[in-house]
Amino acid sequence: MSKGIIALDADGVLLDYSLAYASAWERAFGVYPQERDPDAYWPIDRWGVDRVTGERLERLRSAFDEQFWMSLPAVAGALQACQALRAQGFDLVCVTAVAKKFLKARENNLRTLGFPIQTVYATEHMVGERSPKADVLQQLRPVAFVDDYLPYLAGVHQDIHAALIVRARNGAPDADNPVRSPDSRHGDLAAFSQWWLERHAG
Repeated sequence: MSKGIIALDADGVLLDYSLAYASAWERAFGVYPQERDPDAYWPIDRWGVDRVTGERLERLRSAFDEQFWMSLPAVAGALQACQALRAQGFDLVCVTAVAKKFLKARENNLRTLGFPIQTVYATEHMVGERSPKADVLQQLRPVAFVDDYLPYLAGVHQDIHAALIVRARNGAPDADNPVRSPDSRHGDLAAFSQWWLERHAG
């Protein structure tokens, strides 16, 4: 019998977008960038790369294609965390702010890595005072929602436990709009899983 749904973000929670960014840069320009700040939240600050414009920017963007979205590596410990949650009866879904044209690629990526994710919802990224994920979460009514991007907690219903993954603190976003405070904070999904199961197992 299901103990309820846990909704998980993809990039930064399940998948290591920042590490994949370096591979995309290499595909675009032929050089794997050196790491500048391993504690940087944004990939452009983590890696020793230029802020490109014009033709170089278009070349970089072209590297974020179907192949890219199908091949992101898992965050360390994330697969085992999901398996532990499933073993204790929680249903897992992914709610990700990715372009809907890459939804299938994201699904294939998670499936290939072995994540026991039942459904993936793509909401795309939107600028505003309310999380683009809030409507999907309102419909799903999970028992918990786990994300690493603070502004995406804005508008999430108070009945849903909002867990914030606090990673790479340098440059991590401080919301400049009304944001719901996290109910809990964790270093990664593995830490959340252990903490959650200690309180809800059995």
